[in-house]
Amino acid sequence: MYIQLLKHLSKDIELTPDEEQEFLSILEHHTFLKKSLLIQPGQKVTKEYYVLKGCLKAYYLDKAGQKHILQFAIEDWWISDFEAFFNAHPAQLYVECIEDSEVLSLDKSVLEDLYFRIPKFERFFRLKITKAFVALRNRILSTLQKDSKTQYLEFCEQYPNLQGRVANYHIANYLGITPESLSRIRKGLY
Repeated sequence: MYIQLLKHLSKDIELTPDEEQEFLSILEHHTFLKKSLLIQPGQKVTKEYYVLKGCLKAYYLDKAGQKHILQFAIEDWWISDFEAFFNAHPAQLYVECIEDSEVLSLDKSVLEDLYFRIPKFERFFRLKITKAFVALRNRILSTLQKDSKTQYLEFCEQYPNLQGRVANYHIANYLGITPESLSRIRKGLY
């Protein structure tokens, strides 16, 4: 089960067997059913989650009750309300399982302690945050500069493993378009 996570870590840092074991020892294993909420607005967020199995989404509900999906997470991805996690603010997002899911959670205080004991992990998570920041910036620029069809094609190229696992209305929401618009785009492509 944890081999997947160790491979994930090894893409960015090299760990000794003792360091691997120490990291694995601080993780908590959880299973959640479809539609389970891991995080809700107003909660204190002390954990981030690594997805072993399943699919989750992070979303915001605006004042009119409209859902805005900010992130999907499938196997080998991390998810949380990261602003709340890093800045000790109450959560603004929901994190919900789209499928039955199996995750490992990592507590922030334990993680901070790990950074001092094994600085390689600070590098690992800095690299993850940097990649996430760049991806978010690219998503914003794409939204501002490109038409819906181009955004959808980029989504399919960047996240091929999400097709078939995430309902089309979720993809439309993530792209900021209506499900009808996405349907027209898909019809024109296939």
